[in-house]
Parts: sequence; C-alpha cells; structure tokens
Amino acid sequence: MSTVAPKHAPLLSRALLIGRIALAAAIAAAVLGQLSTSLQFWTLRGDPDIPLHVINFFSFFAIQANLLAMVTLALLAVRALRRAPLGRAIHVLALCATAYLVATGIVYNTVLLGVELPLGATLGWSNVVLVLIAPLGMLIDWLLSARERAVRWPDLAIVTIYPLLWLTYTLVRGPLVSFQTGARDHWYPAPVLDPAGYENGYGSVMLLTLAIAATFAIAGAVLITVSRAASSARAHTVTTEPRGRGDRELEPEGLA
Repeated sequence: MSTVAPKHAPLLSRALLIGRIALAAAIAAAVLGQLSTSLQFWTLRGDPDIPLHVINFFSFFAIQANLLAMVTLALLAVRALRRAPLGRAIHVLALCATAYLVATGIVYNTVLLGVELPLGATLGWSNVVLVLIAPLGMLIDWLLSARERAVRWPDLAIVTIYPLLWLTYTLVRGPLVSFQTGARDHWYPAPVLDPAGYENGYGSVMLLTLAIAATFAIAGAVLITVSRAASSARAHTVTTEPRGRGDRELEPEGLA
C-alpha cells in the first residue's frame, strides 16, 4: 500500500517556499522600519531614555511573535532548499509561531485597534504587515501544509508557556521602569494591561490575562485540529497500485 502524492504537490511546495521567504523578508522589513521610525522620533524629541525605549520596543508581544515567525519561516525555507527532513521540534515551533501570530492578530484587531501604542510614532505599512498580513500569511501557510505537521495534543501546553511568561514579565516589569521614563510612573506595552486603568486593578488585569491565555490556547487547539484532520485524510488516501518509476516525480519535494 502506498500513498500517491497529488500532481500539484511540487507546485504547492515551491509556492510555500517562495511565500515563506517573502513573508520572512516582509516581517524583517516591517520590524526594522518601525524601529527606525521610533528611533528617529525619540532622537528628534531629545529623549534621554532611548536605550530603555528600545528595550520596551522589543517587549511588545507582537514584535516578539513576528520575530519568532520570521525565524521559523527561515528554518522551513532552509530545510526545504536542502531537502532536509523536519524534526518534531520545528513542527512544534511552527505551531507556536502560527498560534502566537494568529492570536496577536485577533487581539489587536478586536481589542487594540485604534489604541495608540507607545511606539513613539507608528509606521502605517509596518503595522499592517505585523498585525494583519503576517498573521494571515502564517495561517494560510499552516492550512496549506497542515498534513505535513507532526503535532500532538500535548503540544498545546507548550504553546501556552511563552505567552504566560510574557504576561508575567510584563506585569512585573511595568511598575519597575517608572524611575527611568520620567514621563509617567509606569510602562506597559498596551493600555489594557495597566492595572491603573481598572477599578479592581490587578484583579481585572488577571481576568484579562486569563482571557488572553485562552485565546492562545484556542488558536493552538484549532491549528492542531486542522493538522490532525488533514493528516488523517491523507492517511486514507492510499492505493494498492505498485509504485512505478514515474511515481517519484509526483512526490512532494520536501518543501512543505
């Protein structure tokens, strides 16, 4: 019994390769573009705390998630070009990167849309890439390569670890940067995480934290479900025909 690969597999593999390289480059350009814009804004303003602002810049979850996605896409592209097999670690990394960006896109476009973030000055096209194009691109990539992803339900626990660590870092660090910024008595990457904005303070923030964690978990669960369903469907696509010499030309080229 052997699986006959679809005739469009090589074309799909090449499309995935080109798409991954293009999306990784777009993310890199967007992050560098926004950082450059912010640095210029802080410099023209004569801000003495530029090093601190740079640390704050890389403390945004959206920035971190996009950088993780960029690295993941680069790894997938390099492995594809070398026709090297993907280990389980890379599949789980792809799961995390996709879940983080999808959840980031959902949270930003439903909760933070229109909220002015403390970036100094927002670069429009960069923002579109980081919170819309990149999340959609990663989601499409996952859907197109879902059957190749070796992910399991226990991996969902791995998906939730980093967002919880980031939230802990953010809430602990927020009040501690006040003596350096001068402009205000605390700093949070998003106003919704600021306990001072709620009557119940940290109580409300903790509820919001649970909701955010649930969003990441749901995103990861949906991705795993899609992957396992696609893998199951692929497993049932079998034939008893013997594999001929020409069948090899129809197999995926390891680019997914």
